[in-house]
Amino acid sequence: MAWFLSNLRYVAWTATAVGALFLIYFAMGVAGYAFGDSAFWEAAFRWTHVLFGIMWIGHLYYFNFTQIPNMPKIPDEQKPAVTKVIAPAALFWFRWGAMLTLITGLLLAWNQNYLVQALSLGALDDPGFAVPKHILIGIGMWLAIVMWFNVWFIIWPNQQKALNIANKYPDLDAAAKAAAGKTAMLFSRTNTFLSVPMLVAMTGASTLF
Repeated sequence: MAWFLSNLRYVAWTATAVGALFLIYFAMGVAGYAFGDSAFWEAAFRWTHVLFGIMWIGHLYYFNFTQIPNMPKIPDEQKPAVTKVIAPAALFWFRWGAMLTLITGLLLAWNQNYLVQALSLGALDDPGFAVPKHILIGIGMWLAIVMWFNVWFIIWPNQQKALNIANKYPDLDAAAKAAAGKTAMLFSRTNTFLSVPMLVAMTGASTLF
């Protein structure tokens, strides 16, 4: 068993396969849904949305509650192990977790026929603003979209500069790197702040209405 658990690829792909088999068995074999049924795809999109969301928000919280606060405690000669190895790898899963969370969330809303209503915050309901679920889930969706934008267009480009990831900015001076790092940190903290009301909106819309 140790050989299996020692290989992350084996663990990740096998866990994904087991999860997919669980979904297929209980959706089709137990609940009786067909592959083309909306309920089957709702379950599939909801599962993947939560899975990718954990990857995204988990790394967001790792950066803000673990890595950033503890970097000053690490001796200077040991910091490259974090900035050159761990941080770039974490940023990869962080940004793609954000992308896939957004995509699966939009697909889930489309599957459930409330995508446009939610994005309009209920304005397009008949009568307008009469469906609290659409307002609440819409707030959550827009907060998530803002967070996704911050990840891809502010945090990631500035982290590339600050850490010289893939040697993309070899000639950037120390002051510019420090400024880029601070910008990335501030927007990461912004996302940490936004994540709490976003999660309240997402979970509340599914349970309160």
